[in-house]
Amino acid sequence: MAADGGQPPSEGMSTTDLDSGPDRRRAGLWFAGTGAALAAWGFAYAWLVPFSEWAAGLLPLEPGSHAHEAVKFFIYDTPKVLLLLTLVVFAMGVVRSFFSPERTRALLAGRREGIGNVAAAGLGVVTPFCSCSAVPLFIGFVSAGVPLGVTFSFLIAAPMVNEIALGLLFALLGWKVALTYLAFGLGIAIVAGWVIGRLKLEPWLEDWVRNVRAGALDLPEGAVTPLDRLKAGLEAVKDIVGRVWMWIIAGIAAGAFIHGYVPSDLLASIMGKDAWWSVPAAVLLGIPMYSNAAGIIPVVEALLGKGAALGTVLAFMMSVIALSLPEMIILRKVLSLKLIAVFVAVVGLGILAVGFLFNLLFV
Repeated sequence: MAADGGQPPSEGMSTTDLDSGPDRRRAGLWFAGTGAALAAWGFAYAWLVPFSEWAAGLLPLEPGSHAHEAVKFFIYDTPKVLLLLTLVVFAMGVVRSFFSPERTRALLAGRREGIGNVAAAGLGVVTPFCSCSAVPLFIGFVSAGVPLGVTFSFLIAAPMVNEIALGLLFALLGWKVALTYLAFGLGIAIVAGWVIGRLKLEPWLEDWVRNVRAGALDLPEGAVTPLDRLKAGLEAVKDIVGRVWMWIIAGIAAGAFIHGYVPSDLLASIMGKDAWWSVPAAVLLGIPMYSNAAGIIPVVEALLGKGAALGTVLAFMMSVIALSLPEMIILRKVLSLKLIAVFVAVVGLGILAVGFLFNLLFV
């Protein structure tokens, strides 16, 4: 009837209902743009190796020379790490729109922290990242409010214990060495992360990181739409990537120089002695250097061929891929010097223990 059904169409309808057509079109454009950006990301990542080789070939440098290898490494690693950082931070920004920092901490802190350390270390094993490539995920976890100790378990395990390192160790030294390395590497990642978590060092994060962790996302009141979540991811990219990109480039530049100019023969001559001080010397030698697990294996093989003890060589390998100088340069934008020192000390002690134990077990 007219009395019941003659209500004007505008009554009882929200502004959102009236604007649903334009809203849908705007959201559609955002999602199409995001899909195109992700496709471009995948294309760029897939062509990193050919591009770096092509770009390095354009330079007036002799192929295979120290300078050529350093430049090629820099051209490859810089976009790789920046691409990873952008994707991870965007994803974590979207995730944060579902989980507030308080809820995230509640899920992973306290009695769950030990489980979180194990899970983070396990994630690190299946992600074949070098130390600098693992930093983007570390930054994303920290900014999302994941406990600090849990994030450190990932940061340690990702470069140090992965399928590439284990496969090469198995091929070179047998399954006993590979399995023992896996057990000790995971142990270092889990225990070191747990210890750092127990120390409650969150105040030693840089101020801007603490603000990101503590601050609420700028989301509209009421129901949060998928478009709002995409915008939250983009804001996270602008905020976090905009702060750390220069430090990433500086760290990779240092790593490229080390990669191109540090000769393995020199390392072999220094470490090729089975003495009590060889393990700490190997750790101290490894920290300023930079390589991934696959890149350091030939050095490991050369050192063993020169007569170095197995534990000494593995301690050197662990320090190179878990405590590299370029990694520390990048982390400096996120962590205070005091927190970096604690991280290096805790992990360094674990690596020393592994070196001495391997020298006892595999004489």
